Amino acid sequence: MIVSVSGLACIRGGRRLYAGLEFTLAAGESLRLTGPNGVGKSSLIRQICGLLPCTEGSISLSASPALADERAALDADRRLGEALRFWARLDSAPSDLLDQAIERMGLDALAELPVRMLSTGQRKRAALARVLASGAALWLLDEPGNGLDDASLGALGRAMDAHVAGGGTIIAASHFDLPHSFTRSIDLRYCAP
Repeated sequence: MIVSVSGLACIRGGRRLYAGLEFTLAAGESLRLTGPNGVGKSSLIRQICGLLPCTEGSISLSASPALADERAALDADRRLGEALRFWARLDSAPSDLLDQAIERMGLDALAELPVRMLSTGQRKRAALARVLASGAALWLLDEPGNGLDDASLGALGRAMDAHVAGGGTIIAASHFDLPHSFTRSIDLRYCAP
């Protein structure tokens, strides 16, 4: 078991978003979180990676997660290649994984540009490349398709397919369909208290 969620609840801003949430995911499985804005998709992703406390219930992980959300977490003054290498060193990721991630997300030509000069879509691709290069078995993707064009969405889908086929696990929150066949789906609006 890679992820086990039991009796989970979340309160944000004095409002209970969901309660009694239960699921488990094994290697090679993927979960899509759906529901309208404000239902708790991002909050659940943040709970799983330890950035938000569990109000009730528990989360158990047998693998360290890699997170891609709206914050790229890349030094805006560094060149993109340097910024990604920084994270690869922190993750103890082999350099060939980073090279593959940069190529897969179409960032080769942007490696020398300062991060601050990247467009929204380019920043999103860089954040996704960080996850791909991390070597983490568990990917947590919060709205990974936002800002991506069709070609970049296709690259993301192929990366997700390869990760799951290789025994990785993915939890992705998204308002729209992603180019990946998820093994499971949870609509959080039906987990409201």
